[in-house]
Amino acid sequence: MKWMKGMFLLLIANILIMVTLSLTVPILINVILPMFGIDLRGSVDLSSLVWAAMFGFGGAFISLAFSKQMARAMLDCQQITQPHSHAEHAIYGSVQEIAQRLHVKMPEVWVYDSPDPNAFATGPSKNNSMVAVSTGLLQNLKEDEVKAVLAHEMGHVYNGDMFATTVLAGLMNAFVYYIAMWVRRFFGERDQAALGFGLSLVLQIVVSILASVVISWFSRHREYGADAFSARVYGKDAMISALRAIDRWVNRAQFQYSTQDALATMKISGKAGGIMSLFSTHPPIEARIAALERL
Repeated sequence: MKWMKGMFLLLIANILIMVTLSLTVPILINVILPMFGIDLRGSVDLSSLVWAAMFGFGGAFISLAFSKQMARAMLDCQQITQPHSHAEHAIYGSVQEIAQRLHVKMPEVWVYDSPDPNAFATGPSKNNSMVAVSTGLLQNLKEDEVKAVLAHEMGHVYNGDMFATTVLAGLMNAFVYYIAMWVRRFFGERDQAALGFGLSLVLQIVVSILASVVISWFSRHREYGADAFSARVYGKDAMISALRAIDRWVNRAQFQYSTQDALATMKISGKAGGIMSLFSTHPPIEARIAALERL
């Protein structure tokens, strides 16, 4: 029942966040802000904060809890339980070796049909996770490069990146909900409910966009950690070679990747430049190679 332990840790983390907010928000409103001439006393409803947290964290937790099921439903994939081909032996054996080294439960290993060379890891905890690779990855990368990518994904699993990203997303969602609820209540008390409703919708959109920038930045930061993990397992040259092979495929195919993906734990084809880079879940490949070379 290790999955229950993972969910329990998620619950405890969110309880701690809510306790922290419930203690710090009153101090901020009643003590600190009045010292600077900002008086919000009576304007902040802690019950609204609780409801915002329930909506914000609830959606993030449900998404994480069923992330494996959603991944399998969204993709044309096949699980490897008993490897038959040489490629399946290499994939399954690499994940198994790393899992044993890290003393974590063997993740589910899947291969999904897609021409682009990619991979991802998801699941509610390090002992209840899955790792999937695309057929394009197997067709375009050498065996040692595929293993480096798998080590990268196992780095996400071991580092608890799915958990950390979920907590951050829940916190951002709760903040967005709370802002909207506060605006509606503020204008509702002044008999301007329609104005408050419209303004809250606009603020939700704007703040959600800003929150996604924070979440995307955090995701890019975690990618460097997963790359470093892969370098420790199989050496940095293998991961650098894998990234260069993927970059060559992207340039050759001129494939435009989406920067937003519900499964994006490794959208490894990130490109630099433009304001849209703020919403990219992965750093540019050249930046990742440079970071690996500095190791």
